[in-house]
Amino acid sequence: MQFTTLPLTEELSAEHRLVCASLYKMNNCVYRMLLFVCFMGTSGAEEDTALCEMLGSPEFPLLSKKGDVTIGGTFSIHSQISKPPLAFRDTPEPLMCSGLNFRELRFAETMIFAIEEINNSSYLLPNISVGYKIFDSCGSTLPSTHAAMGLMNGQERTVRKTCSSQSSVHAIIGASESSSTIVMLQVSGIFQIPVISHFATCACLSNRNEYPSFFRTIPSDYYQSRALAKLVKHFDWTWVGTVRSDNDYGNSGMATFIAAAIQEGVCIEYSEAISRTDSSEHIARVVQVIRTGSARVLVAFLAQSEMDILLEEVLNQNLTGLQWVGSESWVTAGYFASKRYSGILTGTLGFSIRRTKITGLQEFLLQFWEATFGCKFQSSLHGETQCTGSERLQEINNPFTDVSQLRISNNVYKAVYAVAYAMHNMLNCGQNGEVVKHLQGVNFTLQSGERVYFDVNGDPAAVYELVNWQRNEAGDIVIVGIGSYNASQQNGKQLTISGINITWAAESLQRPQSVCSESCLPGFRQAVIKGKPICCFSCVACAAGEISNSSNSAECSRCPLEYWPNEDHSQCVPKVIEFLSYEETMGALLTSFSLFGASLTLVVSCVFFRFRHTPLVKASNSELSFLLLFSLTLCFLCSLTFLGQPTKWSCMLRHTSFGIAFALCMSCILAKTSAVVIAFKARRPANTVPQCSHLLQRTSVLSCTLLQALVCLLWLNLAPPFPYKNAAHATERIILECDLGSTIGFWAVLGYIGLLAALCFILAFPARKLPDNFNEAKFITFSMLIFCAVWIAFIPAYVSSPGKFTVAVEIFAMLASSFGLLFCIFAPKCYILLLKPERNTKKYMMGRNQSESI
Repeated sequence: MQFTTLPLTEELSAEHRLVCASLYKMNNCVYRMLLFVCFMGTSGAEEDTALCEMLGSPEFPLLSKKGDVTIGGTFSIHSQISKPPLAFRDTPEPLMCSGLNFRELRFAETMIFAIEEINNSSYLLPNISVGYKIFDSCGSTLPSTHAAMGLMNGQERTVRKTCSSQSSVHAIIGASESSSTIVMLQVSGIFQIPVISHFATCACLSNRNEYPSFFRTIPSDYYQSRALAKLVKHFDWTWVGTVRSDNDYGNSGMATFIAAAIQEGVCIEYSEAISRTDSSEHIARVVQVIRTGSARVLVAFLAQSEMDILLEEVLNQNLTGLQWVGSESWVTAGYFASKRYSGILTGTLGFSIRRTKITGLQEFLLQFWEATFGCKFQSSLHGETQCTGSERLQEINNPFTDVSQLRISNNVYKAVYAVAYAMHNMLNCGQNGEVVKHLQGVNFTLQSGERVYFDVNGDPAAVYELVNWQRNEAGDIVIVGIGSYNASQQNGKQLTISGINITWAAESLQRPQSVCSESCLPGFRQAVIKGKPICCFSCVACAAGEISNSSNSAECSRCPLEYWPNEDHSQCVPKVIEFLSYEETMGALLTSFSLFGASLTLVVSCVFFRFRHTPLVKASNSELSFLLLFSLTLCFLCSLTFLGQPTKWSCMLRHTSFGIAFALCMSCILAKTSAVVIAFKARRPANTVPQCSHLLQRTSVLSCTLLQALVCLLWLNLAPPFPYKNAAHATERIILECDLGSTIGFWAVLGYIGLLAALCFILAFPARKLPDNFNEAKFITFSMLIFCAVWIAFIPAYVSSPGKFTVAVEIFAMLASSFGLLFCIFAPKCYILLLKPERNTKKYMMGRNQSESI
């Protein structure tokens, strides 16, 4: 193992000693001496101090090993970097990194572990040794550029001496950040050196035109951002806040998330950006924005370093109760699951790479001396425990040795094997310098059973595990898988959530609500508030005839024609079917009047039959009188066919029975009127006046009635009446009525009755003043006046009456006209027959002739 350093700085930090102790294998004799120097302190000589200080420089490889082929690696071993002043008068001070990241250190050791496995393999790259060069990118673009240059030209420095040699790498594993990866590609891409990142997720890196030599073993944020949008929508969080890293990773990922969230109907209350180099005032302002916001869900698309800075300020301002939704960069970082942040992050949700197990990795890591015992070999002024050298790594847990959540480490492992398989295929084909081409075609399966391949953009399959931060029985935070997201699934089945109980923010048992406006209940719709996002709305009740059967309906839907909203407009119910029935008050009254009229007509018939041999009945043409009473009975009874629920047969019966019954009635009256007029106009003596032929009367009545029957028959054959559900006239009910079928047929029937009534009136009116003690023409005239007045008034009332009142008007007209005929024609006769029998004599009936003789 080659170990190189850089020139001396002023003092040795304790953290650098910890790094020394964690990087090199314990069985290396030379390194044991260096390890002792690093931990126990230096003699003050420049050379001694430089041996350890080099670990804080990003310009030199931390670890290297020669081989027939070399794989480069860049990891963010340190999370912070100094910014030397640039006065442009002196040589700038070298960049120095600090803040050891044990997680990234594990990534580097995983790369070495994979390479050692390959070197010990008999089937993969046999007889070929694989070396490595690992640089510290410090999670920043400038050190990443230095690392890329160092990997390309092989430049190395030693104490007080600089030397150059031609050393190249065949592929580069890294970096852990998208921005760092992009600047590395700008250097390596010129030489077609492939870069395989384990943690760079920016969707921009899938652009093959700009980055033709880039591959990665972690899915693009194009899919993760959409998965996060579907996640917040799944839990009905339509009002969220966002915070992102102010770099390619955060800006690109958040832009994709916001676009996908808008498509899902999720609104963003605020979107803030932070960088680890931002001032504390800026971080405090961002946390204050989060605190004052009304959104209870915070989507944090942050790199681990920015998340660390943000959480410190969140602790400082004691901000709790937020539901955190995290990106894969930090959502499985065990460092944040410590008790320090447990009160803030318990219940966190987010997507991560699927967890796996790498056989032998933990044993490999335990071969190194870890600097996480919280002790120091040299006495400290700060009260730390002094190390005894007998600590056992198996008895502690830290991010370096913790292999329970191997997610990103597995990506490093896959990346190394992808390079090895590409080189293996390239060498088997007898080719050289085409690693990129063969990387594109790799397709292999690891010992764990996981298949590794790249699509045309150099991306792997986009499959995520949905994780939730929960407490175990011991009170520690554990990361529990509760679902998955597979971008290859269609029909909305990408996101699946298992039945495992979910822990929410502040360890609540109930899912938090994060909405701009409270949900609109069924029966209401959302109305956008002017000047605010679509997630901010007011609730407006659905209009008449419309419903909304779910909460937060954007629009109300109109009920079908035969349905109407219930009282709260939440569902459509069948409309009330309305028709004039016998049971309701109006129907009962009309039925009573109809039966009363028919009964009264029968009583009159009985009276006439009782006095059929008297002069009055004989003078009234008893045959026509009985036929007229019969027709009046039919007129009263036919009104009953207009009551009740309309059916096919009742609709045809009601109009034909009405037309024929009234035509028969008018025919009888017309015959009677003709007989009266002829009798009184005769100039011969009464005993010699020729009587109207009974045959002629019967013929006229029959012919007039048959003509109406013929009209009704044509009506029924051509366009008969039929039951009809009238839903247009009344919005809240259906009027069940009889459609006329043919309006011409209806008005022809009614017009014919009107014609007969008009003829009766024309004939009776001149004879109303004939001198006689009993002038029947006068009563017929009165009855025709009433009849015509009723039916003339019927026309506008019929046209303007709504619903069942149309039928009521029609029945009323029939009853009124029938009662008018009955009373005007037969009431005077019954009066004489029953109360004035002395007038029922032939002498009284012949009163006209007597007056003429006097």
